[in-house]
Formats: sequence, C-alpha cells, structure tokens
Amino acid sequence: MRREIIAGSAAVAVLLLTAGCGADGNSTAKGNAVKPVSDSKQLDLYGSGYGSGSGDGGGAADAPAGGGAKSGPAGQLKVQEMAGVGSGVTDGEGFTLYRFDKDTAKPPKSNCEGDCAKAWPVVLADDAQAGAGVDASMLGSVTRADGIRQLTLGGWPVYRYAKDTKAGDALGEGVGGTWHVLGPDGRPASAGKGAGSGSGSGSGMNMGSGMGSGTGMNMGSGANAPTDGKKVSLSVRQNAQLGGILQNAEGWTLYRFDKDSAWPMKFGCLDACLDTWKPAKPVDKSEVSGIPAELVGTVKRPDGSEQLTIACWPVYTFTGDKQAGDVNGQGKQGLWFAVTDKGKKAKSAG
Repeated sequence: MRREIIAGSAAVAVLLLTAGCGADGNSTAKGNAVKPVSDSKQLDLYGSGYGSGSGDGGGAADAPAGGGAKSGPAGQLKVQEMAGVGSGVTDGEGFTLYRFDKDTAKPPKSNCEGDCAKAWPVVLADDAQAGAGVDASMLGSVTRADGIRQLTLGGWPVYRYAKDTKAGDALGEGVGGTWHVLGPDGRPASAGKGAGSGSGSGSGMNMGSGMGSGTGMNMGSGANAPTDGKKVSLSVRQNAQLGGILQNAEGWTLYRFDKDSAWPMKFGCLDACLDTWKPAKPVDKSEVSGIPAELVGTVKRPDGSEQLTIACWPVYTFTGDKQAGDVNGQGKQGLWFAVTDKGKKAKSAG
C-alpha cells in the first residue's frame, strides 16, 4: 500500500511539473503552454462586467433580478464627474446614462431591442429637463419599434444599465466595447477624459483619474523600462494606489479575472467577454523586467490561441483603458484586478 501511495504521489508531482502550475497557483513552467482541463466552460456571467446572450448588446443574463436601474422618465439631467470615466450625464435620481455605439444619431435610431433592452433599460423622453451642464438644445426623442418615445441626447438614444444599483454607479462603461457613459455632447464621456495628461507612453507622469475606483497617479509606460536598450515585452509600472503592477510592451495594464481559475485551469472569460477584455499575448521570458521569470507562462485557450499567464492566471488588457498607463479596469465588477509584480491581484492602498 505504501509503495502504491508513493508511486501515486510521484505521478501527481510529474503531472504538476509537466503542466507547469502547482495547486497553489505558482508557475514553474519552462515555456510549455498549460492546457485547460477538458471541462473548461463559461462560468456564471452575472456581474462579470460584459454583455452576454446577444453579443455587444448584452442579454437577459445581464439583467439583475431586481433593485437595478429600470426604464422610466428622465427627470432633470445633469453632468457629474465620474472617477476613471470623465464628465457623464445622470438622470434626475442620479443614475448614470449610457449610449450604444451600434445605434445611430443621424437619424436617431435604437438598435437595442428585446433582451438587450432588459439589460439596458431605455430612458423615456417624458419630463426630461436640462439641468447643470446640459444644453437643452441637445435633448430630443426617437420613437422605438414598440412605440415608446426614448430620450435622445445629441441624437443618441439614451439608456440606463440594469446592473447599476445605486446613484453614481457606472458599471456599464466599456461593456462589450460598445457601451459608454454618455457625455453632455452625446459622445462617450471617456472621449474627453485625460486632457492635458500627456501621452502616457513616455517616461513622465500622467496626473489624472487613472483608476476606475478613484483618482490617482499613472506612471507612463516607460517608467521602469531598462536603460540598457534591451527589448522589454513585460515590465512593472509604479502606481500611487496599487504599487508595482504589470504592463505589456505598449504600456497597457494587465488584469486577471476572479472567475478564471489558475489550477485546474478554467476560463470564465469567453465569447462576448473577449470584446471587452483582450487576452494578453505570450512573451519571451528573456524580455521580462521587474518580475520573476518563473511566474511567466502561457496557456492554450479553447480556440487554440495562446495567452500569457502570470502565476498560472490568464491575463488580459481592458478596452476601457483609453491610453497607456490607465487602470480603469481595476476592481471592475469586483472581479477584475491589475496584476502585481508578485503575481498577485492588486489592492488599493486607500
């Protein structure tokens, strides 16, 4: 019996070394890609920060059972500053308002119907008034296919997001890469963000909203770049709130997803999720700076492509980051986190 136990333990050890990731999530990979377990499936998507069911438009799975923003009159609109987003428009109760890139403004037309409209409740044109920061001439309406008069701003149909449960929430920003907080001119609020903040790709500091959860200081992508001319595909950037976090060669912050699994390897980010969170490309370990090379590996995704892993966790970039150095994905839905130079998920010091 003892010999059988020893033999079995040895087999498990060989399996773990071959796979390159231990049960504690630490990578010992030597460059071999880790294949996910055969039953890797898309996990529960509610609260994951992206549309599902019908692609970019979201779906019924995106709508909470109750308590979230619902369709209804607009009330008095006003402009508010939103951390990590910019100047966004809210309704009379303080709920964030959104626009859908697949709609049109000239002429106004909504392309969010059915399940999409459950996840993104329409804002009714009834009683809409222009408050602080909103130009009354920008307000209008469009009659939807179901006969409802929907509010428009700058010609764009206006929505709430069902997962915003309280005034001030802006959880819909960047969902599917097509939903954005509505700016007072009808453009995405993020389009006006970061004015005067610098390019974000040099070695200087960018002062701005940076973090999705509050204001902060973003170091440009060259902040910790080696000076010996060596090519760097993965490096560490210092952030005032998060400390040392990982970035790719272009300076984009790398994130991990709590609904993925390091061991056994499973993917929670599939299908429409990948419109918002882009799998990071594998890197050569000789082009890594500021992080132990043994934490760096790759994994083969269900579609056969390979993705960078840090400490056995698949890592991604976020389409909601508008310039190098942004960390707008930090804490998104309480599931997405920047990755530290130790291979852990970043936590705010505040």
